[in-house]
Order: sequence, then structure tokens, then C-alpha cells
Amino acid sequence: MIELMPSYLVLDPANRRLRLDPHEPAFFQNPYKAYGFLHGASSAFFWEDYGFWCFGGFDDVNRLLRDRRFGRQNPAGIPDSRGVGADRSHLSAFDGIEANSMLELEPPVHTRLRTLVNRAFVSRQIERLRPRVEALANELIDRFEPDGVDLLPSFASPLPITIIAEMLGVPVEMGPQLLDWSHQMVAMYMHGRTRETEETANRAARDFSDFLRGYVAERRKQPGDDLLSLLIAAQEDDQKLSEDELVSSAILLLNAGHEATVHQTGNAVRSILAQGGDPSRFFTTPDATAATVEECLRFDAPLHMFLRYAYEEIDAGPGIVLKPGDKIALLLGMANHDPLAFAEPGAFRPGRGDQKNVSFGAGIHFCIGAPLARLELQVSLKTLFERQPRLHLADEPRFRDTFHFHGLERLAVAF
Repeated sequence: MIELMPSYLVLDPANRRLRLDPHEPAFFQNPYKAYGFLHGASSAFFWEDYGFWCFGGFDDVNRLLRDRRFGRQNPAGIPDSRGVGADRSHLSAFDGIEANSMLELEPPVHTRLRTLVNRAFVSRQIERLRPRVEALANELIDRFEPDGVDLLPSFASPLPITIIAEMLGVPVEMGPQLLDWSHQMVAMYMHGRTRETEETANRAARDFSDFLRGYVAERRKQPGDDLLSLLIAAQEDDQKLSEDELVSSAILLLNAGHEATVHQTGNAVRSILAQGGDPSRFFTTPDATAATVEECLRFDAPLHMFLRYAYEEIDAGPGIVLKPGDKIALLLGMANHDPLAFAEPGAFRPGRGDQKNVSFGAGIHFCIGAPLARLELQVSLKTLFERQPRLHLADEPRFRDTFHFHGLERLAVAF
């Protein structure tokens, strides 16, 4: 079935130039309509509103995520160069965090950081957290108001931030402050950011960093059985994380440890409720639960755009020649709905035979927290729908104007 071109976008098929304002409500409320048209017209296109080539075909995205001729690290040496203005003196704290973030680095530095962080992270044995996640989910459900709640602040948000705070060994009561800092920093990646956004993000990066340095100092004196202590002790070939690397890694884990999971939880609840009937039917066995979570990740992912830089001149397809330093965008949400990769991609089908997704990325930057996110989603969604089988939407949920982070403004439900 060929999708008609939505009225809010213009595609010049001859040179594959797309004009589409990412702040257009019809788009960010349902990007899949535009994706469906683009899959039929051209899954690779130059998005003029951003100023770079985008790739949305599943095979292209999966391949380019693994192509070492591209990377996250800006060849010009400037972390997070998205946006306008060459003067970044007001972003010194933010850039200091980004400069040591493994998400923004490439080998050999990335390899060393990821090896050290992954060793500490995996040593926690994520599966051991299952009882704690289940207990926390039940605690949050016990606090629900009888008439209904907004699931985002009452359930989707506190669960992952509590788990990652407990893992790192920082006070759980700091959760709201950690969330504020995280949201202010993540705003740097949004289209059309302002000077005020940048200054707020820089203050958040400075305060977040100062807070963690205090806890690092304490853990150096008195190590515990927490991720921060394990990061301090992590060692590979007589190398350890520097304090700057340690702080950047902790901030990355805190930010990534909840931001995407909050959005995915809200999106998943919305997707499941849209199927009608008893939602608990999707969680009858561990295999059914895992399959449902995988389909939620594919069907309505929380991250829709992942940026990379070209490191050499690259022929990226017919008529697409990239020069060193050029940026490209890999459209994860679009790839997950590619009709060449999925039968009826717009249908919600847990256990589908062609189940796969690129929601956690691929290659060396595959999400280090994917096992934790999967466990949290499996346990929290199963617990929620088993405890509240009559849960239903109290009003129509709406998505935030935050493409490329795809998440709801609120999720009001009743029981």
C-alpha cells in the first residue's frame, strides 16, 4: 500500500530534498504516517530543516550503525556541535562532560572506557535486580490514587531513576533533582535550541558534576557495593577511569538509565491499551512478556534519530557523496517500520516471526544499558497490568514536541 504524501511535508523526488518542520504537531504526534510515505518514496533523503542526509531503511540503518567509517566523535574536536554559533565559552561545563562521554567518543578511547564501565556494570548481574524492580513497581502501584493517575510521574519516571540511583549508590531522594539536571542537559540535542537552553544545560552539567565529584570522593575513602565504587575500582591493563571520565560515565548512565525507559514505558502502555481487551493477556508467560516488550520497542521506540559523522569521503548511495565531517542521521523509529523488513509494520504483533529492532542501536555504540532497560520494562509492565487489569486511558495521550526523543506529555489513566 502506497502512502499519500502528508500535507505538512514536501519532498522533491528528483534530488530527494525533504522539507518537514519537526515541530509540526501532525508530525511529532504521529511520525509513522510520514515514515510510511517516505519508505515508498525515498528512505534516504536530505532533510533541509536539519541540514543533513537521513537514512530510514532498516537495512541501511543497521549497516550504517556498524560502519566504522562513521562515528559519534566530531572530527573537528568539538563535542556536540549541533546548533548555531561558534563561541562555546558559555558551554565549558557541558562540553567537559561530553568530551569524556563514551557515547561521543570512538576507539581507542571509547574501547577503553566501555570496557571499564561495562565490567563494572555487568558485575552487578542485572538479573539479580528483578525482585527489587518488582517490589518497587508494586510500591508505586500501591500509592496510586483510586480514581486514576498520570502514569508518567507516578510510575514510569520514578521506577528507573530509583533503580539507577540505587545502583550508583547516590541518594534516591535526589531523584527529582537528578531528573531536572538530566532533562536540562538532554534539551541540548533538540532541534532549534536557544542560548537560554544552552546556559541552562551548562549550569545543570556543572551542578551534576559537582554533586557526583562529592560522592566519588566519599567512595574513594569508603568503597561500597555500588556501581560508583565499582567504577572507581574498575581496571583494565593497569588503567583506571580518570575522575573526569568517571563523572561523565556516571552522568551518562544516570541520564540514559531513565530517559529512554520513561518514554518507552509510556509509549508501551499506550500501544498495549490501543489493542483493546485484557492487557494482561500479553504477559501470561516469561516468553510472552519478553516478546511483548520487544514489539513495544519496535512499534513505538523512544529514540527516533541517532547522529553520526563521516570520517572520510563516502559514497553512501546513489547521488549521496559525503565529505569528512558531514553529519548523517539514522532514523531508528522509521527503520523499525520498514515494510521491506517487517510484515505489516503498523500492526502490533508480539512474537512476530520477523522480530528485530534498532531501538538500542547497533555496533560499538549499542546501548550499554539495554539489558537493564529490557528487565525494567518486562517487570514493570507485567506488574502494572496484572495489578490493574481494568486500567484504561482517561484521555487521549499526546506526544511532546521533542522529536527526536519520542515520548508523551502525560499518560492519564483510570482503573
